[in-house]
Amino acid sequence: MSRRHLAILTAAVLAATTLTACGDSGDSSGAAGKTLTYWASNQGASLEADKQTLQPELDKFEQQTGIKVNVEVVPWSDLLNRLLTAATSGQGPDVVNIGNTWSASLQATGALVEFDDATLAKVGGKDRFVPAALAAAGAPGKPPAAVPLYSLAYALYYNKKAFADAGVTSPPTTWEQVAEVGRKLTGGDRWGLAVEGANPSENAHHAFTFSQQYGGEWFDSAGKPTFDTPQNVTAVKRYVDLMAVDRIVNPSNAEYAQNQSVSDFANGKAAMLLWQAAGSNLKSQNMAPDAYGIAPVPFPAAPPAGGKKVNSMVAGINMAVFKHTKNTDAALEFVKFMTSDAEQVALNRTYGSLPAVAGVAGDPAFAAPEQKVLQQTLATTAAPLPQVPDESTFETLVGTAIKELFADAASGRPVTEESVRQKLTRAQQQMR
Repeated sequence: MSRRHLAILTAAVLAATTLTACGDSGDSSGAAGKTLTYWASNQGASLEADKQTLQPELDKFEQQTGIKVNVEVVPWSDLLNRLLTAATSGQGPDVVNIGNTWSASLQATGALVEFDDATLAKVGGKDRFVPAALAAAGAPGKPPAAVPLYSLAYALYYNKKAFADAGVTSPPTTWEQVAEVGRKLTGGDRWGLAVEGANPSENAHHAFTFSQQYGGEWFDSAGKPTFDTPQNVTAVKRYVDLMAVDRIVNPSNAEYAQNQSVSDFANGKAAMLLWQAAGSNLKSQNMAPDAYGIAPVPFPAAPPAGGKKVNSMVAGINMAVFKHTKNTDAALEFVKFMTSDAEQVALNRTYGSLPAVAGVAGDPAFAAPEQKVLQQTLATTAAPLPQVPDESTFETLVGTAIKELFADAASGRPVTEESVRQKLTRAQQQMR
């Protein structure tokens, strides 16, 4: 890893929270009787809901192997910083969940166990995993730095009753229709669309998709940032304008970073939502599956030259092991358990995501309308974020720039092409 990149990672994590101590000491032989620390990402309605989902599975693993797993569910707003802190300090948990877009960035630190063929064999073998999911687990040409756990894509969720009451007979397929329909649905205590305006990663995901649709790229072929191109300026402005110009997003969403947009949709405060596999979260908040519909994410009505037919990133959650663990064998045993056929069905069914292993794709658990839309998107119109070492820094800097633009919109300050360009230029300069 270059000194420049190390400096960026170090600067990015100065505000990180105190780390949980890593697993108990001892060598990696004789996994039984060991204790692992596991950082899980927030997949459900709350941190506590995730812990309630995971704990029975961890208890099952302990019964089978004698290995105890202490889990901490980490919110997305904190996860990247804490992972980078663990990577640069050499202290932290044994096993972690990581957003698949961060794989190359974390791999560049040298802190993760690489899953070469021999290591993959210890968790069931390379051929068990869906190839596209495994391809998003590390830099091209290198062994994966993680293995896929949950596969995801973005979709448009819409409230069927709200649509019917407004005389809207079908979900929008273009951003222009989103604005038009959103205005019909906005009124009283309800808004047309909910977003997570203060969540840098969520903002960066949408920035990637909009950029693809408007003919932009965030990195060139050499991996250098190209943040402030006209295409990216247009793309980011189109996203922020859902609040700033179209006024179909509640200004309070500029402060959302903890899945509050999903709660607003579940509770009828918003009629549309852009999200990855929201079904289980909505169910936990008492929104019945037949109360909402699922459709692909829209496109521009008139795509510009160079615009791509992309409406989602290849999303997903990977599972990684830190090299600093003193319990490597136990950690790999846990990864094998979590990616086993039985656990893949149980966990992905709970979260509404798609399995990362090929053998269970035909299970009835993944035949619901939501999963069919996600599968179709992943198969036809999703694209991976660039697997470059600076990708996580891109998410932080561009996502934060968009957070600031949403704050401007919420405060009534104009969001112009120039103001968008200035923030993207500043973000690009910070990459250097």
